[in-house]
Amino acid sequence: MTSVSELLSANLHGVFGNRDADARRSTINVVYAEDVEFTDPEGTVHGRAAVEEKAATLLAGVPDSFVFAEDGERYVGSDIGALAWAFGPQGAPVARGIDVITVANGYITSVRTFFIDAASR
Repeated sequence: MTSVSELLSANLHGVFGNRDADARRSTINVVYAEDVEFTDPEGTVHGRAAVEEKAATLLAGVPDSFVFAEDGERYVGSDIGALAWAFGPQGAPVARGIDVITVANGYITSVRTFFIDAASR
């Protein structure tokens, strides 16, 4: 069984940070439940294909120099985890946020993505 920590890493690096479409799709099939729910400030999508589209669209819309980096420790429980991230050119991120995942039977069943509130800075 895949650990919550490994699933957090796979979600960030293997899916949303992966520009190789074939490798990304392979990771999606291994780490997400078929009916995964993904929610971010833009809304909620359901299913592996919808997550693939979100990741592909995001990466297609930014320069190749934009990467995801872990921005702190991984927080894990038996069926939930959280990982803060930074996104942009290495060392100069343009966005920061946190992903919270829920896990069942070794698969991610939901992802909630939150962005840092720039107004609170």
